[in-house]
Amino acid sequence: MNNVIAVIGCGRIAKDAHFPALSQIEGIRVKYACDLIEEKAQIIKEEYSFVENVITDYKAALADSEVEAVFVLTPNHAHYEISMAALKAGKHVMCEKPITVNYKLSCEMAKEAEKQGKILNIGVCNRYNKSVELLEELNRQGRFGDIYHVYCSFRSFRSIPGLGGAFTTKRESGGGVLIDWGVHFLDLILYVLGGAKIKNVTCDAYCEMARDMKSYKYEEMWAEDTSNIESGTNDVDDFITGYIRTDKATISFNGAWAQNINKNEMFIDFLGNNAGARLTYGGKFEIYDGKTLETIEPEYDIPNMYLREDKAFLESIKTNVKNRNNIENILETMKLLDFLYASSDIKKEIEL
Repeated sequence: MNNVIAVIGCGRIAKDAHFPALSQIEGIRVKYACDLIEEKAQIIKEEYSFVENVITDYKAALADSEVEAVFVLTPNHAHYEISMAALKAGKHVMCEKPITVNYKLSCEMAKEAEKQGKILNIGVCNRYNKSVELLEELNRQGRFGDIYHVYCSFRSFRSIPGLGGAFTTKRESGGGVLIDWGVHFLDLILYVLGGAKIKNVTCDAYCEMARDMKSYKYEEMWAEDTSNIESGTNDVDDFITGYIRTDKATISFNGAWAQNINKNEMFIDFLGNNAGARLTYGGKFEIYDGKTLETIEPEYDIPNMYLREDKAFLESIKTNVKNRNNIENILETMKLLDFLYASSDIKKEIEL
């Protein structure tokens, strides 16, 4: 029997990640492609022949009893409303990261999924990245000894997305580089550490690089079609730094959508007392053995993580078994983001 699904939101993450993945999965019907801008959904339908209908009102898909599950691939601020409506309509939900714009609303979504007995997965895709899976397995096996500290960097040169639009408007996005890029880095760290729980955090957030949006210089701006430099808003973090204590290890990080250093520094260091590892984000990792002093480069392929993530979601629907991307396993990440922003607001360390 085919899974009948609706995809709500036909922007970048739909076009670049999920539709290419869904096109490789047998036994599904995409009955609806939905977007407020009909042209975006129509482009998807023209590219993917398995898309049956184009709509602009997601409620039409939720009212269709044949639709079993929905993919919520909208801007952050719409995740809560659409996901809650879908759950109440009896649909399983795959919602892109972040869960929503804050921890409180995220908890409400988790409660609704439990109440309705439906699967609610969150698109923290790195949990299905082969490199991350291998690091988690190696840590579980004790390869690193005790991982005592993790450092991560997600820094880029003047790459604020869609300046003045939804990405840089806090009431719509929930934040800047931390909630956009940091969610991936910090979530995969918590996962590799074995479901680490937060003890206390301290953080500072900066909005420095585009105080005057009209004078902001850049070589490239992704999501530029959503920018509004003339009359829009920029009230989110373009640089973030912080320190986290967990029950497993400490974590420090620096993140920048924009910095005046022309380097992309996207990596995570796992420091153990027997060995360490550096993961190049989106790529592979090296192990540095403290006993033999060898540098080891494991050989493996990295399959499409979006394909694996989407397959796992559809499998969870069939089996009713919650997987690693179930919202229950992601709430700690959302709690962490909330408290990091809160620490920055009050300029103090926060105990959880």
